[in-house]
Amino acid sequence: MGSNMSAANSGAAKRPRTWPAILLIVLAVAAIVAVIWRVDTAPRTDDAYAYADTIGVSPEVSGKIVTLAVRDNQAVKQGDLLFQIDPRPYQYALQRAQAALVQLDAQIPLTQRSVNAQTFGATAARSAVARAQAAANQASDTLARMQPLIGKGYISADDLDRARTAQRSALAELASAEAQAREAQAAVSSVDALVAQRSVLQAEIATAQLNLEYATVRAPFDGRVAELRTTVGQYVSAQKPVFTLIDTRHWYVIANFRENELGQIRPGTRATVYLMSNTSIRFSGTVDSVGFGVDPQDGGGTANGLPNIQRSINWVHVAQRFPVKILVDRPDPQLFRIGTSAVAVVRPREHAAAAAGGAQS
Repeated sequence: MGSNMSAANSGAAKRPRTWPAILLIVLAVAAIVAVIWRVDTAPRTDDAYAYADTIGVSPEVSGKIVTLAVRDNQAVKQGDLLFQIDPRPYQYALQRAQAALVQLDAQIPLTQRSVNAQTFGATAARSAVARAQAAANQASDTLARMQPLIGKGYISADDLDRARTAQRSALAELASAEAQAREAQAAVSSVDALVAQRSVLQAEIATAQLNLEYATVRAPFDGRVAELRTTVGQYVSAQKPVFTLIDTRHWYVIANFRENELGQIRPGTRATVYLMSNTSIRFSGTVDSVGFGVDPQDGGGTANGLPNIQRSINWVHVAQRFPVKILVDRPDPQLFRIGTSAVAVVRPREHAAAAAGGAQS
């Protein structure tokens, strides 16, 4: 009996215990399911970086910098003075245009009086033409009446000759009066050209005033100066950037997600991001847009202007990544820098729940 019990105990001790292995397999399967569920419900990527819009601060006019009110990496507010170009050439241009307008305004009344006198002379000349025309008509009528009477002896030849002479004299006076009338009319000038010139000077004054305003360059929005590589005395040209201004009003995280994760990501989807410079702070955000093109890098021609996103394994076919632009709700201005590495997690279910709640309300 004792030998049988000892044999049974030794057999049980030799049988392997399978429940730890089964437990490990169950836990592994659960972990895999959790990871798959997590990826499907909250896609995540560490291929992301902080981004903000930038502009090149370019003056509208050329000249030497006489005041530089900012330094590199300085934060500025909208309307703050950035730099000033020497305003003297533009002040002189404005004064010159204003003086020309004053001179023209004085010249216009004088010219108008001269025009009035010329117009009066032309009117008098036309009246002289009318009188000469009447005298010529009368002399011609007199001659026409006298010619039939000479044959009947009612008038003498001398009377007829005097009538002919009077007619020729009247016609000559008419021709002279018409020539004087034409000259008088041609002499009549106009102030229209001067008035048009006045409009040109007013436009020049407005341009000079605008250029004078352009000599002072101010911040168009809240931002931060970057790539400042100049100082007072530098000659700057119009339309050429002097430095870069980062628009700090809006910060984004550009997160590159695999193409098989884009199905549930759309504008309005909520997201959580954090920066690698301080992983302890989480920022909420909203998907602003989803990229619709990248450089395929298939050995063909480069798609100009499209994002270039590197694939990690060139000899294995991996899913392409597309940029997702996430607008950060309340970014920390001290932490966010363009190009800072970030991690982004999007939450499509929150977007769906918010949309459903809005539809029900």
